[in-house]
Amino acid sequence: MMLELQERVTELENWKDGKGLIIRGAGKTFCSGSDLNAVKAISNSKDGMNMCMFMQNTLTRLMRLPLISIALVQGKALGGGAELTTACDFRLMTPGSEIRFVHKHMGLVPGWGGAARLVRIVGSRAALQLLSGADQVDPERALRLGLSEGTLSSSDESGSLEEAQAWLSQYTEGPAIVIRAVKKVVTAGRELPLEAALRTERDVFGTVWGGPANLEALARRQKHK
Repeated sequence: MMLELQERVTELENWKDGKGLIIRGAGKTFCSGSDLNAVKAISNSKDGMNMCMFMQNTLTRLMRLPLISIALVQGKALGGGAELTTACDFRLMTPGSEIRFVHKHMGLVPGWGGAARLVRIVGSRAALQLLSGADQVDPERALRLGLSEGTLSSSDESGSLEEAQAWLSQYTEGPAIVIRAVKKVVTAGRELPLEAALRTERDVFGTVWGGPANLEALARRQKHK
């Protein structure tokens, strides 16, 4: 599954017209994390580090995609699955679902970038509680912490997907080049030192100024209400 995820991320990197992405699990589980049999097979330090570096790279590439992404959490998102949710821009949860960083119970800490991203999402204080307590985070608590953007009304696969698509559509409306540019400047502002972020913002601005979407908006003489 790790290899398949990397392959899908590569496909998405080459999807030039995309604007949004919803990641969801199958059935009643978002992602239960590492398979214990596989973990035992690579329990030596070298293999563990190789796996860690592989997944850090994959999830970082996922996070940096010029797409607005949602983790649709239905059922359990445990361990590595919880880390996967943090690589998305937003998280939506269904009733009865949970996010839980269970690494402590395995004698581990997150290694796929989940801790660093969690601190940026909820702050260091809440992140320390969630990691050291291996707390079960239900939709209500996730919403209070800012880990989730909302709780959907539907628990079934098709209904929750429709709701997530409707929620995402409010942020992906408009030309792909503009939506992708927005994501790029936000990513730069989050990850780069100020001067580098400003240069990136300037460069991305240059790709849309005078472009088709900009000229069309000017032609409409659009007024902002």
